[in-house]
Amino acid sequence: MKLFHLLNPILVSLTTATIFTSCKSDFSSDNYVAYFGGEVLNPVTNYVLFCKGNKVLDTIFLKKDNTFFKKFDSLTPGMYNFKHDPEFQYIYYDKNDSLMVRVNTNDFDNSVVFCGRGDQKNNYLMEMYLKNESDKEKMFDLFDAPFQTFNTFIEKSIQNNTKYYTKKKQEIEWNDDFDVYAKAVLEFPYYSKKELYPVVHKIRTGKDVTKELPKDYYKFRKEINFDNKNLTDFMPYAMYLNHMFNNMAEVDTNGLSEADISLKTNINKLKIADTLIKNVAAKNMVLNNIAFQYLLEDQNVKNNQKFLKVYDQFSNDIKQKKEILEIGKSIQALTLGNKLPNVELVSSDGELVNSDAIISKKTVLFFWTSRLNSHMEGAHKKALELQKKHPDYEFIAINLDENDKLWKDALQHNNFGTIKQFHSSNFEDTRKKWAITRVHRTIIVNQDKTIKNGFTNMFEVHFENELK
Repeated sequence: MKLFHLLNPILVSLTTATIFTSCKSDFSSDNYVAYFGGEVLNPVTNYVLFCKGNKVLDTIFLKKDNTFFKKFDSLTPGMYNFKHDPEFQYIYYDKNDSLMVRVNTNDFDNSVVFCGRGDQKNNYLMEMYLKNESDKEKMFDLFDAPFQTFNTFIEKSIQNNTKYYTKKKQEIEWNDDFDVYAKAVLEFPYYSKKELYPVVHKIRTGKDVTKELPKDYYKFRKEINFDNKNLTDFMPYAMYLNHMFNNMAEVDTNGLSEADISLKTNINKLKIADTLIKNVAAKNMVLNNIAFQYLLEDQNVKNNQKFLKVYDQFSNDIKQKKEILEIGKSIQALTLGNKLPNVELVSSDGELVNSDAIISKKTVLFFWTSRLNSHMEGAHKKALELQKKHPDYEFIAINLDENDKLWKDALQHNNFGTIKQFHSSNFEDTRKKWAITRVHRTIIVNQDKTIKNGFTNMFEVHFENELK
C-alpha cells in the first residue's frame, strides 16, 4: 500500500526557509521554541487547529496559497494533534522540533507526510496508523474464523510490526517519552483485536469460543500500565480501553431491557476503572470518558440518575464532574412533555430572537456546522425530503459555528431551499440547555412548545414514525 505522497515543492517560502534554518540551530537548555507549518490541499475550512487532547491551543489561519505557519515561543515536549475539520491526526514534539505537514482533504490520512526536525518519529506514527487501518479491513472475516486461523494472523502481524518498530527505534534513536507512543501504536491495536475476537465471534456466528481460548489469552492485560495519564486521550489506547471495558463489563441480559443493560454495563465499567487505575488524574479522565459516552448514548432519565450517582462516588475531578452532572441535568430537562428551554438565536436577517418565538407549529429542530460539509448537505437534503412528506411540521436548521461569518458564508454558497435558518448566538448556553454534545441530533417539538423527543436523529430508520 502506498502510504505517502511526494511533497510538492511548496518548501520554498520564506516561512519554510525559517523553519529549516532553525532545524540547524543550537538551542539553550531553557529555550523551548518550536515551529509548525505546512499546506492543506482542497481545504474545507480556512484554518488548522493545534490542540492538546481536546483543548484548542491555537487557531492557525491558512494563507491564500493554503499554506500556514506558526512559531511557538515555548512548546512543552509531548503529544499534540492538529485538526482540519472533520479530520485530525497526531503530531509529536520533542524540544525545539520544527515540523511541516502536507495533507490533502480528499484522502486525508493517506496524504499526511511530515518533514523537518522531528519528522521521522511522526512519519513512523503515521505508517503504523495506516498499517493498523489496513489490518482492520482484513479483520471482518477473521473475527468469524476459528480461533487458530484468527490467532495465526494476529501473531504474524504483531511479529512483523515489532520487527519494524525495533528497526525504526534503532534508526531514529528516539527517547523514552516518545517510546511510550511508539509502543502504544504497536501494542494496543493488537490487544484490541484479542479483546474483540470472542465478543464479535459470538455476535456474528452465535458460537461462544471463550472455553476454547488458551488460559493465558488475556495475560497481556497484566503488562499494561493503566496509570499512564499521557495515554488516556491517545486513540489506540482509548479504543483499547473501550473494547476491554465492554468485554469485562458484560452483564447477564436475561429479562433486562436495553436501557437497563446499558446502565448495568456502564456502571460495571466505572467500577472496573476504579479498581484498575490507581493514578487519580488518569482514573478521572477514564471515568469522564465512560460517563460522557454513556450520556451520549442513553437518555433514560431514571437510569441517568442512577449512573451519575455511582460516577459521583468515584470521580473527584471537580471541574469535569460539574460538566458531566450539568449534562445529566440538561438531559433530564429535555424529557417528554417538558417545555423546551429557551435559547437565544440569530435569524438570517441578523435579528436576535428567542427559540420560543420561532415555534408556532409542530417543529423539527436539527443542527449543522460548516465544518462538516457532508453532514451539512445531507441534513438539509433529508430535511427538505421530510418537509414535503410532512407539511404539518416546520423544519428549522440551527447552525452551531463559532461565529456567524462562517454561517453566513455557508448560506451564501449553498441553496437550502425553504428550510428556516438560525444561528446559535451563544453556543455555550445552547449546549448546556439543549445538551448538545454532537451535531447528529434532532429535537421534535409539539405545537405547544413541549418536547415530543429531545434526543433523536433524522437519519434513524424509524424517525418518520415519530412524526405521526
